[in-house]
Amino acid sequence: MKQFEDKIDKSENAVMKAIRLHEFGGPEVLRYEEAPIPALKPGEVLVRVHAVGINPPDWYLRDGYRTLPPEWRPQLSFPIIPGTDISGVVEAVAPDVQGFASGDEVFGMIRFPSFGDSAAYAEYVAAPASDLAHKPAGIDHVQAAAAPMAGLTAWQFLIELGHDVQNPLQAERHQPVPLEGKTVLVNGAAGGVGHLALQLAKWKGAHVIAVASGKHESFLRQLGADEFIDYKKNAPEDVAHDVDLVVDTLGGPTTGRFLRTLKRGGALFPVFLGFSDAEEAARLGITVSMTQVRSNGPQLEEFGRLLDTGTVRVAIDSTFPLAEAQKAHERAAQGHIQGKIVLTVA
Repeated sequence: MKQFEDKIDKSENAVMKAIRLHEFGGPEVLRYEEAPIPALKPGEVLVRVHAVGINPPDWYLRDGYRTLPPEWRPQLSFPIIPGTDISGVVEAVAPDVQGFASGDEVFGMIRFPSFGDSAAYAEYVAAPASDLAHKPAGIDHVQAAAAPMAGLTAWQFLIELGHDVQNPLQAERHQPVPLEGKTVLVNGAAGGVGHLALQLAKWKGAHVIAVASGKHESFLRQLGADEFIDYKKNAPEDVAHDVDLVVDTLGGPTTGRFLRTLKRGGALFPVFLGFSDAEEAARLGITVSMTQVRSNGPQLEEFGRLLDTGTVRVAIDSTFPLAEAQKAHERAAQGHIQGKIVLTVA
């Protein structure tokens, strides 16, 4: 680490390029500018970033969390570097860090959930070692940067929660359900979480029904979807019946419609807030549960093995240079994303 510190000390300003917010608003508030290279703290790894995956929390932060109830909105101090998902190469490690060394290729979801201090849209990130995993050799940095948040969300909903932190979204602890031999419907199956949840469910032996617009059918069948519903032609709640689990990656106030597709004893996992039909779910004997995804390097290491072997693959919708983060957020706002959007760092 001292060698790197010496290099920083000798540089003119010890700065990097980053995307920063000085106010909340639309994509136009994303400013590409110089920022201090972060200092390493105990337990951290300094990563030279090669690619950054973008996720919905990035634009929730950019907007000032307007979608949250006012009492939930955090107090933040500008300037803020947004983002959580990175892939890159270890530049230095704190003296107390084990398991990572300079030159290692790594990926991770950094400090999530947190508000305004994950700082991934940058050339360098100081990341807790516990948030990182070794990048699978079989994929490139763009694919690796696309994987962490979407992959961990699918993993913690479907495979293993992996922590005992009190769920801020519900009183009870989220519990994944057995998937082998079960019928699982994934709504929003072409999106970041959806296309990975589909593949994890198939890996665990489920029969998967994918719901998306018709242009994604070939893509989703290639990923293993057993059935496909084009929501533009048929409402999935009118077509699918006797389903064991619905993973609604869109969530929101319309997620209750999927209660009609589930058998008694089934489960509905909405990924986003908005479910309001608890009485109906109880009457039908359906478990409704969700969780808040959390950074977890060991889980990402496990997920990475599936990426390395090609058992699960990450689809890339589009890439943009870091300096064009505004265009990347504009692309995200257009919707109908197939996989993930990634920023590349020169």
